[in-house]
Amino acid sequence: MSDYRDYQTRTVNAAGVRTDAEIDAGLRAHMLKVYNLMALGVALTGLVAYFVAEWATGNPAVAATLYNSPLKWVILFAPLAPVLFLSFGIERMSVFTAQLTFWIYAALVGLSLSTIFLVYTNASIVQTFAVTAASFAALSLYGYTTKRDLSAMGSFLIMGLFGLIIASLVNLFLQSSALEFAVSVIGVLVFAGLTAWDTQKIKEMYLESDGFEAAGKKAIMGALSLYMDFINLFLFMLRFMGNRE
Repeated sequence: MSDYRDYQTRTVNAAGVRTDAEIDAGLRAHMLKVYNLMALGVALTGLVAYFVAEWATGNPAVAATLYNSPLKWVILFAPLAPVLFLSFGIERMSVFTAQLTFWIYAALVGLSLSTIFLVYTNASIVQTFAVTAASFAALSLYGYTTKRDLSAMGSFLIMGLFGLIIASLVNLFLQSSALEFAVSVIGVLVFAGLTAWDTQKIKEMYLESDGFEAAGKKAIMGALSLYMDFINLFLFMLRFMGNRE
C-alpha cells in the first residue's frame, strides 16, 4: 500500500502543494466523519430493533404479522434494496440522497434484526455489543495505522465471504450444528479481517478524492462498509456469547 505521504506531490490546492499537516488534518476529519456516520447508523439500527421487538412483545397480533406471516420475508430482504441502490447509484446521487439512503438502510436492518431481542437476553446482547465494539475499534485502528499492504488479505477475505454465504445457504437445508459452528467461527474471522482491510481502503480512497462532494460520498460509502462489518461481526459473535431467552 502506498503511504499517504506518497500523494503529497500530486494532491494540490489553489495555494500549491498540500503539506503533510494539511493532509493529516484532512484525513483525520474524513475518518472522524466516517466513524460518526457508521456509529449513528449502528445506533439507529439498535433503537429500531429494540423498539420494534418491544412493540411485538406487547402485541401478539403485531408479532404474528411481523414474524409468522409472509411479511417476514419482505422484512428480511428489505435492506437489500437501499444498499444495492446506494452501492450502484452513488455516482448519480447527491450527498444528501446518499446519506438519506444510508439511514433508510440502517433502519430496515434494525427492523429485520428485531428478532434477536426475542431470542437472546438483553444482558447477553449488551455484553456481546460491548465486546464487538472493543474488537472493532482495535481492528480498525490496526487498519488505519499499519504500513502493511492489506490488499492481498482483502482479496482472500472476499473469497472467504462468498464461501461463508454459500455454506450458510447450504446449512439452511442441512441444519448441521457442526457446520453452523464452523460458519460462525469463519464469520468472526472474515469480518474481523474485513474491518481492518476496509479501514485501510477508506483511508486510501480519501487520498484519491477530487472534490468536496466526492469526499462526502466516499465518507458515506466508507461508513456503509464499516457498518456492515460491525453488524455482521456482532451477529456472528452473538452466536457464541448470546444467552437464549
